[in-house]
Amino acid sequence: MLLLRSRPLASPARLTKLGALAGVGFFFAPALAFAEPSPALDRFSFSVGAYSADPKFNATVSSPYGALRTRDLEPGRVTMPRVTADLLIGDSHGLSFDYYRYKRDYFGQAGGNESFGGFGTVSAVGNANLNVKLDFAKLSYKWWLGSGNTVFGLGAGAAYYNIGVATNANVAVNGRIRTLNEDSSDNAVAPLLEVGVRHAISPDLRLFADFSGVRKGGGRFHGSIYNASAGVEWFPVKNVGLVLAYGATHIDMARETSTAETRVKVKLNGPSAFVKARF
Repeated sequence: MLLLRSRPLASPARLTKLGALAGVGFFFAPALAFAEPSPALDRFSFSVGAYSADPKFNATVSSPYGALRTRDLEPGRVTMPRVTADLLIGDSHGLSFDYYRYKRDYFGQAGGNESFGGFGTVSAVGNANLNVKLDFAKLSYKWWLGSGNTVFGLGAGAAYYNIGVATNANVAVNGRIRTLNEDSSDNAVAPLLEVGVRHAISPDLRLFADFSGVRKGGGRFHGSIYNASAGVEWFPVKNVGLVLAYGATHIDMARETSTAETRVKVKLNGPSAFVKARF
């Protein structure tokens, strides 16, 4: 026979103590989950602005007529919309989002030499019109080290980029005019690493610096994107401020098709300005 032995109920005094502890825990739980963060960080922030850069560009298009290479082109300043957001979870963990779009048309002289087996070296020269568009977005987890006015961040996540390159060129190959038309676009997701530092001179005046890198190898669409920036945040009112920064972006992307390979290198250097809301 199986005997069941019941345990005595807790005494009223014990129940009272447990109730008191539960009440204390309930009272302090929000404070533990949302303790005061470093003055260099916000619980949540959202920024909208523009990145004004002076680009330097060169491209290589490998075609059946030979390899066309542009010289370094500097077509003038370009302004790109940019959106960022940061969310702090607890005291030292968070999420970071960044998005911008780069779009520009280029026109310049291209030329090159290519060696073909049995045919010797073929020389190609012509004018190339290139339309380049890049959408870049990243989402990363950040771990912030430190609790005073200065904190250091380590981040890891993923970056999404979509790049399109349209090439139209009239090429003179050994005295004969050839026309090259290539319109290629593709997108990919690649791993992202980043580091950052934040320093609060005061709760309304802060300095920051960030560096991030994306690299994807293999496949028909591959390359790397690196971003670095440093700047200052100033909040004339409690929840709305102005962000000024200077940044550098280096893009080196390549796409392979059955008939051609297009490689684009873009260097962007210039200031950014944002309106930032924090909560």
